[in-house]
Amino acid sequence: MTNTEFELGGVCHLALVCKDMQRTVDFYTNVLGMKLAMTLDLPNGGQHFFFDMGGGQFIAFFWFAGAPEHSPGIASPTALPGKGDIRTAHGSMNHVSFKIPAGKFEEYKAKLEAKGVVTAPILNHDESERGWSLEITETTFQRSMYFFDPDGILLEFAAWTRELRETDVQHAPVDSNGVPASTTAGA
Repeated sequence: MTNTEFELGGVCHLALVCKDMQRTVDFYTNVLGMKLAMTLDLPNGGQHFFFDMGGGQFIAFFWFAGAPEHSPGIASPTALPGKGDIRTAHGSMNHVSFKIPAGKFEEYKAKLEAKGVVTAPILNHDESERGWSLEITETTFQRSMYFFDPDGILLEFAAWTRELRETDVQHAPVDSNGVPASTTAGA
């Protein structure tokens, strides 16, 4: 156990908001192959549905009548990583990453595209100036492929390519003005 304060076992569930629950159920069950595990009607006329992501972890969606419209560039990125601006507002959730087997990227990219899902190129996150490359390099630590769900939620298939090490923590956190702190996190 790496957490000395709380015995956390990973993610129980993430709760997001969709515009059309029927469309969300279709995408997460028929496109991504997740099992719809629980459905709830809410007292205010809304709904709350849970999908099994595997490993005892779930992704859940609320549907709220009269919810505000989607806000790209505020609540979610406007573009796929590697294809445009991915910045979002403070307090927003930028994307959801699903762990996949490292050898399945090309197969899963083809499956998504065959189902009509637009995908970004497979990115190899590394220590280069840009932070990623299209090729695996000696500093690659993770592979990723990004795509949007029907509500514009940015999703990622990802796999670690190596164990993370203590030497991977080498940057001081910055404050709200971008000024680095005097010590690194966890030091």
